[in-house]
Amino acid sequence: MSTPSTPNNPPATTPPVPPAPKAPEKKPHDTPDRIILVSYPKIMFLYPTVLTALFCGLVMWFKGGLPETAVLPEKPAAAADAAADQPAADAPAPAIAGPTYHYVCARFFLAVFVINLVVIAFDFPRTTSLTWFFAAVAISIGLYTLFRFNEGLLPKVVDGLLSVRPAANTSFYFIYTFGMLFLYICVLISRRFDYWEVKGNELLHHHGFLSDLKRFSAPNLRIDKEINDVFEYMLLRSGRLIIHPSNERLAVVLENVIFINAKEEKITKMLGALQVRVRTEEEL
Repeated sequence: MSTPSTPNNPPATTPPVPPAPKAPEKKPHDTPDRIILVSYPKIMFLYPTVLTALFCGLVMWFKGGLPETAVLPEKPAAAADAAADQPAADAPAPAIAGPTYHYVCARFFLAVFVINLVVIAFDFPRTTSLTWFFAAVAISIGLYTLFRFNEGLLPKVVDGLLSVRPAANTSFYFIYTFGMLFLYICVLISRRFDYWEVKGNELLHHHGFLSDLKRFSAPNLRIDKEINDVFEYMLLRSGRLIIHPSNERLAVVLENVIFINAKEEKITKMLGALQVRVRTEEEL
């Protein structure tokens, strides 16, 4: 007796699942698209003197300018001869000096101006600045000791310094302020025709009136940051940026780059994100 044969049912198969489309790679939100690098002249570090001149000009303006010099009336000849015959003991005491705010403004402006010029004229690296700090402390201790054991010396020194009476009117301070502001505007305009741009995978140099362009390869770009002057860094957070483009023998040296730490950090993030994306594509 034969048993009926059952048909061989094929095993159920599931249709192949198509691969999910690859999501487009996104750049980190904190990675900038481009970084502008500008090298500024050292005149930018004179802004403390400009602010001081503006402050002194406003003080002189509110005070009414230079105080008028009192002109004594001329004495008759007989009165002059009588005054000459009087003994020196009976001579009138000298008149009390008038307002001295114009002297204070001039001394303050000259002090800031000289200190600002010293910062521009000399470089103060970290080691040199530390040496100057200890030297200033030693000189201060020495002067304190000298004036402490010679009580009559300090009043003489103060009187000698106060005997120097520089003065300037309101027009002088305002002319200096607006003249420097005009130079700053000219510098900012000129920098629009000479700057560097780190963008994507290339380094661009914009220069010339018609914006001539020179391109460098950005991958394998090496950047060195130098802070050669502590005081210039304190004024504008500036320093020197040295860029070594790939396949180039000469390095690009940018002096006085403002906010150099922020610029260097942004460039590092951009180049780091670029290198990660290139490696991922090669692996695929």
